[in-house]
Amino acid sequence: MASFSSLIFSTRRFLVVLTGILFASQTWALGDTDTITWGGDNTRAGYQTNHNMDPDVVGGPDFGRLFSTLLPGNFNGLGPEQIFSQPLVYTGDDGIQYVYVATTQNNIYKLDAETGAIVASRNLHVPFLQVELGSCVDINPVIGVTATGVIDPTTGIWYLTAKTYSDQFQNGKFSPQNPPGRLNGRYYQHAIHTEDLSEATNWPVLIDGTVFRNNPNRMFQGGNTHSRPGALLVGDYVYTGYASHCVQYNFTGAIIGFHKTTGKIIEAFATQGGPEPNTVKGGGIWMSGGGLAYDGAGSMYFATGNGYASQLKATGNSVPGRTPPTSLEEAAVNAKINADGTLTIIDFFIPWEKTQLDGADKDLGTTPLEILPSDTFSCPNHRRIGIVAGKSGKTYWLNLDNLGGYQMGPLKQDAVIQVFQNENSVYAGAGVLPLGGGYVYISVTQYKTHVFKFSCNAAGDATFAKVSDTPDKNAYILGTGHGTTTSLNGKEGTGLLWVSDVQGGNLRIYDPIPPFDGSPLTLLNSFDIDGVTKFTRPVFGDKRVYIGTVRGYIYGFGSPATVPLNCSAPYEFGSQTIFNASAPITATCTALIGTTVDSISLNSTNFQISNTPDVPLTLSSGQTFTFSAIFNASTVGPLSNDVIIETSNSQTGYSSRVSVPLQGVGRSVNPILTVAPNTVSFNVLAGTTVSSQSTLFWNLGDNPLTFTNISFSLVSETGPWITPNQTSDGNAQVEKFIFVGLPSSIPPASSAPITIMYTPDTPGNHAVYVKGFSNGGSAVLDVFGAAGTNPKAVFEFQKVDGSGWVPYTPGQSFTFGTVFESQTRNLVMRITNGGGSAAIPLSITISKPPYGIPGIIGTANNINLAEGTILAANQSATAVMYCSAPKSQVNLPSYNGSAVWVLNTGDPDLGKQEVPFFCTAAAEQVGPLFPNGTAQYGYVGCFKENNPGRQLATNIYSDSNNNTNNRCIAACYAAGYIFAGTQYSQECWCGNAIPIRLDSERDCNSGCTGNGNQTCGGDGYLHDTPHISLFGDSTRFNGNTTSPPLQITPSVGIYNFLACYTEPSGKALNDKGTSSNVMTVQICQAYCSGYAYFGLEFGAECYCGNRINPLSTIADPTQCNIACKGSNSQCCGAGSRMQIYQANGPLPSSSASTTTSSSVASSTSSISSISSSSSVLFSLSATSTTSSTPIPTPTKSSLSAYIYVGCYNEIPGRALPAAATTSPNMTAEYCAAYCTGYTFFAVEYAQECYCGTSIPGASAVAADGRCNMPCTGNSSEICGGPNGLSLYQTTKASVGNPSTIGNYTALGCYAEKPNGRSLEYRYANDSMTVELCAAIAAANGYAYFGLEYQRECWMDNLLDTATPAGPSRCSLLCAGNQLETCGGPLYLNLYAAWWLVPNTTSSFILLSSPSSPPPSSRIPTSSTSPSPTPSFPTINTYTYLACYAEPPSGSGRALTGLPGLVNSTSMTPLLCSTYCSQYTYFGLEFGQECWCGPHLSRSAPLAPSPADCNTVCSGDGMAICGGPARLSVYKSNDQGKVSTDPVVPGPVIGNYTYQACYADTGSPRILPYRLASDGMTTEACLAAAEANEYVFARLEYGRECWLGDVLVGNDSSTGNVKRKEGECGMGCGGARSELCGGGNRVNLWMRNV
Repeated sequence: MASFSSLIFSTRRFLVVLTGILFASQTWALGDTDTITWGGDNTRAGYQTNHNMDPDVVGGPDFGRLFSTLLPGNFNGLGPEQIFSQPLVYTGDDGIQYVYVATTQNNIYKLDAETGAIVASRNLHVPFLQVELGSCVDINPVIGVTATGVIDPTTGIWYLTAKTYSDQFQNGKFSPQNPPGRLNGRYYQHAIHTEDLSEATNWPVLIDGTVFRNNPNRMFQGGNTHSRPGALLVGDYVYTGYASHCVQYNFTGAIIGFHKTTGKIIEAFATQGGPEPNTVKGGGIWMSGGGLAYDGAGSMYFATGNGYASQLKATGNSVPGRTPPTSLEEAAVNAKINADGTLTIIDFFIPWEKTQLDGADKDLGTTPLEILPSDTFSCPNHRRIGIVAGKSGKTYWLNLDNLGGYQMGPLKQDAVIQVFQNENSVYAGAGVLPLGGGYVYISVTQYKTHVFKFSCNAAGDATFAKVSDTPDKNAYILGTGHGTTTSLNGKEGTGLLWVSDVQGGNLRIYDPIPPFDGSPLTLLNSFDIDGVTKFTRPVFGDKRVYIGTVRGYIYGFGSPATVPLNCSAPYEFGSQTIFNASAPITATCTALIGTTVDSISLNSTNFQISNTPDVPLTLSSGQTFTFSAIFNASTVGPLSNDVIIETSNSQTGYSSRVSVPLQGVGRSVNPILTVAPNTVSFNVLAGTTVSSQSTLFWNLGDNPLTFTNISFSLVSETGPWITPNQTSDGNAQVEKFIFVGLPSSIPPASSAPITIMYTPDTPGNHAVYVKGFSNGGSAVLDVFGAAGTNPKAVFEFQKVDGSGWVPYTPGQSFTFGTVFESQTRNLVMRITNGGGSAAIPLSITISKPPYGIPGIIGTANNINLAEGTILAANQSATAVMYCSAPKSQVNLPSYNGSAVWVLNTGDPDLGKQEVPFFCTAAAEQVGPLFPNGTAQYGYVGCFKENNPGRQLATNIYSDSNNNTNNRCIAACYAAGYIFAGTQYSQECWCGNAIPIRLDSERDCNSGCTGNGNQTCGGDGYLHDTPHISLFGDSTRFNGNTTSPPLQITPSVGIYNFLACYTEPSGKALNDKGTSSNVMTVQICQAYCSGYAYFGLEFGAECYCGNRINPLSTIADPTQCNIACKGSNSQCCGAGSRMQIYQANGPLPSSSASTTTSSSVASSTSSISSISSSSSVLFSLSATSTTSSTPIPTPTKSSLSAYIYVGCYNEIPGRALPAAATTSPNMTAEYCAAYCTGYTFFAVEYAQECYCGTSIPGASAVAADGRCNMPCTGNSSEICGGPNGLSLYQTTKASVGNPSTIGNYTALGCYAEKPNGRSLEYRYANDSMTVELCAAIAAANGYAYFGLEYQRECWMDNLLDTATPAGPSRCSLLCAGNQLETCGGPLYLNLYAAWWLVPNTTSSFILLSSPSSPPPSSRIPTSSTSPSPTPSFPTINTYTYLACYAEPPSGSGRALTGLPGLVNSTSMTPLLCSTYCSQYTYFGLEFGQECWCGPHLSRSAPLAPSPADCNTVCSGDGMAICGGPARLSVYKSNDQGKVSTDPVVPGPVIGNYTYQACYADTGSPRILPYRLASDGMTTEACLAAAEANEYVFARLEYGRECWLGDVLVGNDSSTGNVKRKEGECGMGCGGARSELCGGGNRVNLWMRNV
């Protein structure tokens, strides 16, 4: 029986009078307060006496955070540093204490222990990426140093391990998306000088490739292995332990030993020692980061995890501890360290249910095997005790001299000192306190930390009785830290229990001595620390404690202040009989500084003070005061309270509170009986094993206690009482309980341990109430037991529509269905204990969720369904999972994501499961679509632009408001290009050549102006390089994105590259020329076949000739550096640089002229005018002077019609493209005559002449002197220069705007609304004119438009606060027409629809609706000007049909397939045919309108006369575009075009059947999920529905597809009801022959069951 001197009760400071035991742990540090190994010493018990941790200071108000130091590492931007290896504290030769930190990024640091300042740092290697490990996310995102090292106090060398990659990856050029590969992982052992963090001689040592001494069939593989345990230094040898990453891959647990000086590997021990194949894995040594233990007498102790060698049978195979198996799995091990450093296994213990533990991943070795201090924890039969726990929740107390073997105990169970079944898994090493007779603290996941009292029973065996708990629970998830205790040099009453945790109070400090009544420990202090590392153990220095985190910070805690008074505390009264006051003690306090005592107080029922001085009391340094104290105990046991003295101090750095401890022990003359704990509970599996727990019967008095009776009841604490049965060995048995060691008496101040065994053979609940009657009173013990059947784990996943659950089938994935980009679908994973009402709780022993790993599937947190979760019978727990399709470019193909959740539970029939999850991510599909709904123009990638020139040939438009990828793709598709690209948010480019360099997707980062959710190019990740988002026509693009670098093509056919020529005076080649937006060297060669030379210039221009201009000279070839429009890998000259090729063989026959130079000189040039649609820039042919019709040379006076504007820069595509000529007799007068009728002309390159009506904004004044070339016809005149235009403007042209244009009338110059806009909608274009703005406004149905800032067009149907201003405010010339003004800064040239302007005489009106035809009088008759000869060209498959009249008023339009397209400046039959390309018919009207349809309305008659169609097209003066209420109608013979009114296809398509036309009011929507595309078809919508197995699909507005499983609001009250079929009359955007609903009308389809 334990003596009363070992009994500790209610306070943190106490005095044991009968005996006092001091315990001083072994310390290896140079400094007295250093921590140089995990847990403070090699026993790993974590009891530390040497750090001056005073409970009064730690529990006081001044103890707190001293610093938080951010470690600067962030490898490849993956996140902050993480500290999994415990910091070490070491005092160097300079006498300063430092903290040494190593991180998962393989960085090491030396910090000032007092301030936290970083003194030195070093990187060891690149870290290893977690992504290599699949679902094993325990340490994420990188793994480096994760095991606590050790410092040799004799040399100051710090030994540690680091995980990295092989040498070729040390440059760090890899990422989670492109990792080096798991098997390229490597482990190094380092030896670091603590002075400067340099490497010691002979280090580091590569461990990979080491063959294990005890099993030569195995070799160390760093990629599969994980170093987690704290290192051990014994003599000349350093030992490190190894396990796995989540029991994955081929690994063996291992211990590697090194000679600390030479670095030689002296031991390589594998826990899988054979003879099994080397593919059998298991036996990992990880111990939640705990250290390898050493007893100081030659033995190393460690614990291992589960494995699969299966050397031990489940039953009938008892193995003594002295004959260990070669496979050490689920084992506690005693290994002798031999003189040469090798290990010999001496003894082992493996739990009797080892095979079951393996199957459930219930590692024994989740905690270190700790050695309890034998000067306290020792009994006659158990002199040296160890403790270990595991995932099964069992805590094992082991005899270190006889660990217990396998199934060597009674009933083939465990031969150990004691087993305690905790409620849940245990990962934290035990806290150990040898004070007060000995306590052990077990931290249980999700439950409270249990307190066990040590004692020796009458038989001489050690027992540990659970007597108390902490007041708060540990974290719900894994991570509660290893228990740690401190004291002031081993003095009784100074103990502290420290617990770190990942949730709740992250650092909690308790009074470790439990109250005698079994109530919880007292919490003294608590701190919140963001991101505390799991399983961390507080590390101590001098009066300071350090904690590492996964957020990059290390924290230091302590007290920055010292006390201002020395009161010589504590004051001890010794033992005192209760209710008898002691003699008074005088306490004396001396002032250490000048201070003022403000108050003196005591709150206690056991102590009183008197004779206190009057306050406030001012003291000088050295002055004293006194007060008296007495002890009058009201209860037995150690008692303590503090006298609190509050002060005001004259100096900083001193605390304002001083605590004066008063201590005593209350004694009782009479015996007193009590039971602690007074309740014992069991929850076990029926019929499998005997479970036991202990309690203590105490005699608190000073005289012997004698029992008169110990009674038992099955009903209540008050009886009725029954007589127990007696077992064969003399113990009492009641119901299913056996009581061992019931006492008849208890000596004074002692306890008697009682063991209770629970032996249920069938499921059920049991209870026994035990009451002891004695001369010390009575006490009650309640014993409860619950026995059940095996639990059953039921895994389920929520259906995609949330309507139910899908049961798990091993090998089959749970699915999220299809999730569209920028959307997230959350579904729930559920686990239920489905073992029936009698099932014991189901524990989740392994849970590795896909949390924080790359991919689209993951868990919302790592808390729900975490390891340690306990589910009672029929109870469920859930976790939210998501599939999140990231924002992506449109037209990407759908792709699949997958993830695995590794789970194991207490279900004996299920085993470990890798539960798979699957999700399909889909991007929006735009532009022309294939029948399956995918885009014809797939996304190719993000390409570097300006590399060196534009990468696509044609800038088809630029729109600062409405640019989208779908619009750009449609435009390039209509123009026949292979590639479409968007850039600068607003630009659309088309071309047939793929750009040169494909870059990262992150370089395209700009939203489109018309849709911010789409990406339209970007400026690079570093915002320094333009990029283009590229799409390619998959029917013509082979998918090859590799483009050769830009270079000069050396040869093509019989032509070889000659040189890059300058053009100082005229073209280098001048016989024939062409221009093309698909130009390549090959195209130019073919065009110039038969000529001796051909040359390329400006990327798009091709020239042919039989001689080279003698004025052209050879330049550096690198100056011909512009990419060809048709190939970004080929150079096609440059500005004023021609890339010339020469034929080196016989020329093919050709019509090319071969006249002599003299004939050329005597000839003149005949000019052929080229339309804008032609690819030929100009064509020259030599003719004789007798047959030519020369242009007369103008006189000087003819130039009077023009004025000189200035020197302007040339631009790609030409600044003046309307007409061009060249002449060896070029002068300004010559060019003026040639450009008669044009607003502008310009001369260039000495002999070139260009004409135009406006100057583009991109062409601006050139101030660099480039216009410096004499005219070829007059050397006294300047005719431009290289890329330089001598620009002239007609003097007849006056700047001014039209008073009426189309349907609009000019209002004048108006000021914008102050601090706002008068018109809301903006369109900007560098070619802005009044006509363009009017066309845009009319096309969009706006009543007002205004021009501003040269290039901006503003539109609206409401004019908001515009104020008239003088004309001078609107003086900026339009960017597209220098003869018109486009407003000014915040001033608008304003126009309004004619009907909004009073007294207007205009007869124009806006086109408001295709349903009401306009009056025929709205277009002026053409009789005022000569009519052109009617032209009705054949266009593609369309031929002119006839002139038709619009139907009579009220009968609709002749063509109704699409809304009308209006263009007042550019309408042509070609434009209209493109717009109507899906339909059989199109018609042109009023010169500027385009209408489409599948057929002509029956109400539309032929016009009375074909001449009624007599209005010139606004974009082609030689073509007719109908007339007033007259249509020039064209018809296609293409049978594939829509020729009938749209209908509902089907009625059955695939698995869906058409239902009817329904109303959808939108409040609420009938179906919840929406897809939209301008290319929508019925088939595409139903394919999407089928892919997700939706019950319903509906089509609306021609482009929307809605999906779901339930029709919402389908009733008359909401209006979502069936309607007439004719109300669903809108054609599908991607199939005009099909119906796709209408406005608030839907075509509804239902899936066939």
